[in-house]
Formats: sequence, C-alpha cells, structure tokens
Amino acid sequence: MGRDGFLVSSESQASLVKKTAVSSSWVLLDQSGKGTILDMDKFAIMRRVHINARDLRILDPLLSYPSTILGREKVIVLNLEHIKAIITAQEVLLRDPFDDNVIPIVEELQRRLPLTSASPKGHGEEEEQASGARDETETSEENEFPFEFVALEVALEAICSFLDARTRELEAEAYPALDELTSKISSRNLDRVRRLKSSMTRLTNRVQKVREELEQLLDDDDDMADLYLSRKLLATSSPGSGYGAPNWFCNSPTIGSRISKTSRTSNVTIQEENDVEELEMLLEAYFMQIDGTLNKLTTLREYIDDTEDYINIQLDNHRNQLIQLELFLCSGTVCLSVYSLVAAIFGMNIPYTWKTGHGYVFKWVVILTGILSGSILVSIISYARHKGLLGS
Repeated sequence: MGRDGFLVSSESQASLVKKTAVSSSWVLLDQSGKGTILDMDKFAIMRRVHINARDLRILDPLLSYPSTILGREKVIVLNLEHIKAIITAQEVLLRDPFDDNVIPIVEELQRRLPLTSASPKGHGEEEEQASGARDETETSEENEFPFEFVALEVALEAICSFLDARTRELEAEAYPALDELTSKISSRNLDRVRRLKSSMTRLTNRVQKVREELEQLLDDDDDMADLYLSRKLLATSSPGSGYGAPNWFCNSPTIGSRISKTSRTSNVTIQEENDVEELEMLLEAYFMQIDGTLNKLTTLREYIDDTEDYINIQLDNHRNQLIQLELFLCSGTVCLSVYSLVAAIFGMNIPYTWKTGHGYVFKWVVILTGILSGSILVSIISYARHKGLLGS
C-alpha cells in the first residue's frame, strides 16, 4: 500500500517517490473506492478509456485550456483548474494524485464511491425476495445516483470550495489593506493594493471560467444528456439495440441488475433519455455556489474601485491646495517685482533736483510703492475668489 491508502503496483518504493512528481501519473478509482497508481502515457490512456487525442490534450498540464466539462460517448472529460479527470460509468482516472490539492479529492472519492456501489442489491437477491420487496429494491435502483455523477459532484464540490477559500483569503487580506490605504496614502500601501488587485483579477477570471462552463451546460439539455454515461450504456445493452455492453458493465452489481429490466421499461428509458432534471439540480447547486463566490469578488472589486475614487478625490484636493498656494506665491512675486522696479529706478545714478533739501520725498516713495504693491495683491486675490479659483 502506498501513501494515502492507494494500491501501488509492483514498482519499488524509491521508484514511486521519483514518479510522484511526473505529470503522467494517474490514480484509478473503481466503484469500491480502491485506488491504483498508474504511470501511463497518453496512448495507453486513450486505449483504456477510448478517448481521442484532442480530448486528452485538454488534460495536459503543459497546455493552457479553460475549465471544461465534456460529455463523450463513454467518458466525461473534466478539466477544472488542478482537477484533471476522466470519468467513465465505473471508474475515475485522476491526474497527478500526489498533488497537494488533488489528494483531498482522491480521499473524498474513496469515501463516497463505496457508498454508491454498496447501496443496491444484486439481481439474484431480488429474485429470492417477495414481490413487494422486489418492487421496493427496483425503485431504489432507479432513483440511485449514477456513479459518474458522484464523481462529478466530488470534483465540482472540490473546485467550488477551493475557489471560495481563495476568495476568502483574498478578502481577509484586501479589506484591511484598502482601509489602511485610505488612512495613509504611501508608496508601500499603493504597491500592496496593486498586487492584491492583480491577484483578484486573476482569481475572478478563474471563477468566471468555471461559472461560464456550468452555465453553458445548464443552457443545453443535449450537453447534459451526454453526461449520462450509465443511461447510454443501458440503452446500448437493451435487446434489439444491435449493441452489446462490455462484460465488466453487465457483471456490475450496480448496473447489471438494471439490464434485465430494460425490455420491461423500454418506454420509460426512452422518456428518461430526455430527462436531465437530476443532473440539472446538481449543476444548479454548484452554479449558485460559484456564482456566490463571483459575487464576493465583484463586491471586492467595487470596494477597490470606491477606494480608488476616494483616493483620487483626496489627490485632487491636495492638488487644488497646491495650486492655490502657487497662486498666492505668484501674486506675491508680482507685487515684489513692482516694488523692486521702483527701488531700481530710484537707485540709478541719475541726478535729481529734489535729492538735496527734500528728505521727506524718499519716505513718500517708499509708502506709496508699498500701498501700490499691496493693492495689486488684494486685486489679484479678489479676482481669483470672484472666478472661483480660490476656496472661500
């Protein structure tokens, strides 16, 4: 047994440690929840689950593909952030099983999948029971949650919880930083808010992609119908269909008992092919959850925008105060220039007749020049107030 309860193949422990970091590692989970570590290339995966190279390329961690949930003939291709999985009617292949974000998903699948496979009773047991008990068992089997939906629910729950946790961490860091910035505008606080805003933008894009994928599925019943793998296998195994289900599918205690009832429920099956209410309710629940996460990020963005507007108002106010100060200084400079001009004129070496015997003339020149300069300053300030260039 390897780490986290996985069933490891015959390789040595040292070889396993080296392979845990390789992106080609997969974990195979069957209906009983038993996990087997596989180190397979893409061609082996394609042969095992009958998937084409184009769909498998979506799960390549070296390529950047948006969040995707694709329903194919026999598999569901799931690419949600770090969750890259291939879901069939009876097993789940999950990439990078030793990644810190993937390990909890594997553990949750190991916990839930055995509950799904153990709930129905075998077909032999039904024949031995009374007719009333048989009808009750058949009803429970018809209402049983399909295996692929259990795996899909675990993946959706994990990605929604993961993105919501990242959002709450961002909120816990962003709101105090924004409040600190409003109280003190500094280069340190501005750079901190800038980094938080960049993180919020990236996280919003990630949440938006998951939300859009769920919304697209909910808007198209045909896409949702493609995700019913068990139903499609039951349809291909019905008498007269011309197709045969694989032996492992027919021998399954979960699904094999339904095949014997296909001929008696053909009309119901045809009706169920267009019934996607079960999956629709599942997707709507997680759509509402991811939409709530997006609303939190939208509220945070609005708070950041309001903070930026408040800071811009503060900066505009400081800028206006600097302009007023500059106007005062320029007005004073003009008045001093007039006073300096008069002083320069009388300081010239020009003979004047009133220089001798008229000492009082200097006093009046100084007084009148000062009055003129003051009058010019008052006139400039009054004109600026009249035009609204200065605050009251």
